[in-house]
Amino acid sequence: MLLTALEVLGLVAFAASGALAAVRSRLDVFGVVVVGLTTALGGGIIRDVLLGIHPPTTLRTWPYLAVCAATALVVFAFHPQVARLRRGVLLADAIGLGVFATAGTSTALAAGTPVYAACLIGMTTGIGGGAVRDLLLREIPLVLRKEIYAVAALAGAVLVGVGHALKLPPGPVTVVAATAVVAVRVLALWRRWNAPVARDDTAG
Repeated sequence: MLLTALEVLGLVAFAASGALAAVRSRLDVFGVVVVGLTTALGGGIIRDVLLGIHPPTTLRTWPYLAVCAATALVVFAFHPQVARLRRGVLLADAIGLGVFATAGTSTALAAGTPVYAACLIGMTTGIGGGAVRDLLLREIPLVLRKEIYAVAALAGAVLVGVGHALKLPPGPVTVVAATAVVAVRVLALWRRWNAPVARDDTAG
């Protein structure tokens, strides 16, 4: 029950962040809903395609689609107010990242995927929707440019993989790993940590 509630919270946060980005790019209401849905559900769809699950789980569960579409419409109608809730949206986004990255890893492991591949699939589940969102808006994906985001997702996925290899109880391991992802992400936002980039030796 708790995992489902956190998953829905993550979907709402991802849909809201995608819809806000679409509003800033001056898309119409249809475009805002499409980008919101893509951001929220894209990672799970990529995961299921990689695992050979057809049709993808999120497309067979209509409440997920309804929640994400409704969130995008609310953001479209009240985007100035939603934008002021930036810290809350970022926290919910961190929770969604932790839940999706670790749950995606667990799903891949349950399907018999090797641990190393399951970790990569879990990371992709967490960051995939945001990457597709940025590509739709003709931007270099944020997770490839700055911020400790993909690294946090991969760390959580690796924790789940290690727990699986050590034959630890999957439930507690997933909770601990998701909490670790959220903690790393929130700490990175608070301390303004960024992954290193190559030095530009051509500058002035």
